[in-house]
Amino acid sequence: MKYIKHNEINKVCTITISNGPYNTLNSKVLNELNIVIDKILSNKNIKVIVITGDGDKAFVAGADIKEMQLMDKQQAAKHSKLGQSIFSKIENSHKPIIALINGFALGGGCELALACHIRYATENATLGQPEVKLGLIAGFGGTQRLRKVVSKGKAMEILLSGKMYSAIESLSIGLIDDIINCTDINDKTQKIAEKISFNGPNALSKTIELVNQSYYLKNNDGYSIESIEFAKLFEEKESQEGLNAFIQKRNPNFE
Repeated sequence: MKYIKHNEINKVCTITISNGPYNTLNSKVLNELNIVIDKILSNKNIKVIVITGDGDKAFVAGADIKEMQLMDKQQAAKHSKLGQSIFSKIENSHKPIIALINGFALGGGCELALACHIRYATENATLGQPEVKLGLIAGFGGTQRLRKVVSKGKAMEILLSGKMYSAIESLSIGLIDDIINCTDINDKTQKIAEKISFNGPNALSKTIELVNQSYYLKNNDGYSIESIEFAKLFEEKESQEGLNAFIQKRNPNFE
């Protein structure tokens, strides 16, 4: 792989996007990311995934503008669908995925972060959807996914203004979940990921599925589905181990 690096430590796999100083997303980067995501999701030894950018300037500063400049309508549609399919795969992953935002997360980079289940950022992080300044709109799911994270009005502001938001501003509107010191973010994110990895994999998977579904379900459908899935887990060895370990005052072994 030329643009995507990945390494595993204690059941946590960190994916690092490396494409120049700003880690821009072009078709080659997206295709490599797609391959790596599939590989990691099928690896039973990996419980949690972290996605970050190489260096300290950017998580992903956006799409490759030079590549986009040469696209016609059909090529643009294909590019959009590729990004959307990968980011949907991330959002619907049965394994928790954390975005470690270490600098600029603009355009496609912000959309990638939005697809992750948890978003941590450094103090120098900057997020935004500046596509309108190019006469375009977000094409990797931003118009749909942003509304799930922030209010409708704030989503409109972000998408229509093209404004860039600091880490503090992003935290205040719920665009990110926490700000961590630059020097500590790798270690702290790893520790949080490892803590998550100790939990039951079936329970983690169902939690992600139900929280994702909650946005679309109406009335009391979500509660009914939650009750059904809650009960199903009692038939799994995983829950038996977790309950027994609690009673026996020991750490559970979910292997």
